[in-house]
Amino acid sequence: MKTSAVAGGILIVIGVICLVFQGITYTKHKKVLQVGSFEATTEQHKTIPLPPIVGGVALVAGVALLMTSRRAV
Repeated sequence: MKTSAVAGGILIVIGVICLVFQGITYTKHKKVLQVGSFEATTEQHKTIPLPPIVGGVALVAGVALLMTSRRAV
């Protein structure tokens, strides 16, 4: 299998994932207070947004790579 076909497949998968999830969510633990052995913490949920255009561009680029790799064969 050619590397362009593999790269095209990977870009298609990344594009679909970006379109479905539209962001990466993670949790950050932060220490708020510590007095002796007593410790108070808080959880902060943060999201890194992924615009749908990123997924669309990756999807189109992946399909284009697959098409060009099949024409070359």
